[in-house]
Amino acid sequence: MPPEKPTRSSAICQASCARSASSGSAAAIAPAEPTRLRARTARANMDHIILRTGRRRNGLHAHRQMARIVHGSREGHTLADRRTDVAGEGRRARRAEGMARREFLRFGAAAAALGGRLTILAADAPAQKLGVAVVGARGMGGYSLDQGIKERLVAIVEIEDKRAAEAMKIVQERAKDAPPPRVYTDYRKMLDECHKDLDVVLSGTPDHHHAPASIRAIQLGKHAFAQKPLAHNIYECYALAKAAREKKVCTQMGNQGYCDEGMRRLVEFTWAGAIGNVTETHTILGRNFGGSGGRPPSKPVPEGLHWDEWLGPAPAREYHDGLHPFSWRSWRQFGTGTIGDMACHHLARIFWPLKIYTLKKFSVTCLHTKGGSDEMYPQDNVLLWELPEREGQPPCKVYAYDHGGLKPEVMKEVEKKYDRKFGEASLLIGDKGLMGHEPYIITEERRNDFKPPEKTLPRAHGGPIEDLFWCIRNGGTPASNFPDAAGPLTAWVLTGHLAMFAGVGKKLEWDVEKMECTNVPEINRFVKREYRKGWEV
Repeated sequence: MPPEKPTRSSAICQASCARSASSGSAAAIAPAEPTRLRARTARANMDHIILRTGRRRNGLHAHRQMARIVHGSREGHTLADRRTDVAGEGRRARRAEGMARREFLRFGAAAAALGGRLTILAADAPAQKLGVAVVGARGMGGYSLDQGIKERLVAIVEIEDKRAAEAMKIVQERAKDAPPPRVYTDYRKMLDECHKDLDVVLSGTPDHHHAPASIRAIQLGKHAFAQKPLAHNIYECYALAKAAREKKVCTQMGNQGYCDEGMRRLVEFTWAGAIGNVTETHTILGRNFGGSGGRPPSKPVPEGLHWDEWLGPAPAREYHDGLHPFSWRSWRQFGTGTIGDMACHHLARIFWPLKIYTLKKFSVTCLHTKGGSDEMYPQDNVLLWELPEREGQPPCKVYAYDHGGLKPEVMKEVEKKYDRKFGEASLLIGDKGLMGHEPYIITEERRNDFKPPEKTLPRAHGGPIEDLFWCIRNGGTPASNFPDAAGPLTAWVLTGHLAMFAGVGKKLEWDVEKMECTNVPEINRFVKREYRKGWEV
């Protein structure tokens, strides 16, 4: 069964956001002060505090320890002013510079252990619709547009006229009676002009825009959604987590699995000892982004494409083929390769059940790679994270493979012996059996002997954006929020980049609190990018 209370504070989630963009100095995070439950007078004489899971507090022992963490709305405030109040157990903030990075995710371990949803009854849900801005409305941003139309769509940001027209056509067809949203090509200008009308900003852009767009929204006190991966580099993960905690807003990353029932059952099965102590995992990511060589020849910018805004924080360069609208994923200045694009989905199945969020140190090694250059990510990558003991769990080796062509022998043997196929999938190996990510206990004898545990983790309220909107209205913490889940998860998987750049066989020792590789310091230049003026994070 899940522990009633995390036995130590978060690790991958505890460092502060660190180097400032201007000086590179560390900046300590001040955790939110504990707050008292805010409830309307009509609820004052309730016999119990009811958790949003629908179960009584006295029936959820794991949540008991977090009863002082309150998310509520304030009486008399407009919807735009109602911000989720987040606070937690622990020491008051020490603001000395010596606390640098220690508060990346103040309550990460506790939140992740409870499903990242420390949710207590909030004030009545507001009747009015949320004011929404959609940054990137086509492609992956189509999901944002769909959800924004259901609310009060204030603005759309698109860097291509054709895509903006497509988005507006959809809006006109599905929201005929609503005022038309304002259309922009630059989210900085949109936020300057529309922030008073906004409650939440939904970003579905290329990876290099996720952090610049989201952090600007958060700094204005707006709730924020960003597609996976949360950020383009490790530093941005820390910065977004810090900003979200300081501003006490609801945030969510678009890795749908974190909202799924299967994910929660996998965690519950693992913590209940379904296959004993997990000592090894293998995950196929299912893509092969990247390449080798330099840039193709320069070409004129296509008509209607706002190239400077597309570049955003990246260094200025001329337009060329192989970037917009999809293949930017292979390019180091814009995407995050296979590990960034897919690991926030598939390695999330390992991160949560194995309590990787509690780690303060781990190692990562690239075992195989091909190609790559100063411009493009390498392909055919095989990565190994070696995890020390974690809250009652033994050391574990976590393997990740870019695609099925790199499938390890252990997966092939399981496929042959148990008539099972692994596509984009994970295999967990324990000292009492094998388990797929569904979860599915592969060995029949162990499957018959194991009694499935009760459902103890809080459940999400629909998909990522639906869950975000629910928490904004009702109080609570979204499943893949930036401080407790998305930030530490993305920072962990992006250490894979450092291993690729270091070369095959070079083991890197990573210190979470210091946000640095301690044994190969020269690799730390890849932790943070250089930003074009005006686009800093």
